[in-house]
Amino acid sequence: MRRASPVVFCAVDAFLGARGEPLFGFEYFTSALQDSGIPCVWVSQRTRAQLDEPRRRLGASDPFIAEDGSGVYLPEDYFHQKQAKTVRLGRFLCIPLAQNQPASAEALDKLAQETQVGVVPLRSLKPRELAQNAGSPVRQAELMRSRDFDELFFFAGASDAQIRQFIRVGQEHRLVIRPHECFWSLAIGASVPKCVQQLARLYDQESHKRALRIGITVTRDVNALSAACDRVLQVIAGKPRGNEGETPEAVKYQYSLSAPDLWQEIFSAVRSMAGAPWKQSV
Repeated sequence: MRRASPVVFCAVDAFLGARGEPLFGFEYFTSALQDSGIPCVWVSQRTRAQLDEPRRRLGASDPFIAEDGSGVYLPEDYFHQKQAKTVRLGRFLCIPLAQNQPASAEALDKLAQETQVGVVPLRSLKPRELAQNAGSPVRQAELMRSRDFDELFFFAGASDAQIRQFIRVGQEHRLVIRPHECFWSLAIGASVPKCVQQLARLYDQESHKRALRIGITVTRDVNALSAACDRVLQVIAGKPRGNEGETPEAVKYQYSLSAPDLWQEIFSAVRSMAGAPWKQSV
């Protein structure tokens, strides 16, 4: 038995607006974690360019996972030990899980040709078209183009059967194809659980003991974080349903997004988990 050193892995996209502004009081939660010295790793579908403004606004200085598990981004000198398998991307050292662009762009073109399914890459849209499709202001929508790993696209006139065929053939080629808000995403090698595991090991090495991994997520990301975290706190749109049915075993608590004290409750749960003796799993 030992006291856990917690690291929070938070799927942040549901708690950030189109311009990167915090929603539902999320800023109070991040501030409370910072004051308590608990790292908060953002997990996002967005790019590092899209996350730059909200991270600056909320004073986030911990590593983050971007492009839906494509890479782990480390601020300069965050960990004392040097990391061997990193590439420099902007201001960050990145541990890549997916293959760098233009690999996914080329894979998308080849897959579209092989399956004869029409796709429109995000890179081909004009700024105004991109903003209209993304439902974001032009400036924020343009940040979506600056991608390190995955390729965004939408289907053009494809039936449900053709889309299923496209995904099936892509999986046969070991491509990761997932919905991405109003678009679809294609990456080669992306994995949120593997990103969490990579980063958690760095925290373990830094503190010389295993960190307690706490995931905070909405429904979309619950399976990905449950696969790599010890505890998962799930935020849902309706009333909490408990752990019945399809809820993964790691999900111990559910919270309503509309609750007025949502983040106070989640922060109290994190502190409770961190302060209680915890038996390290094998």
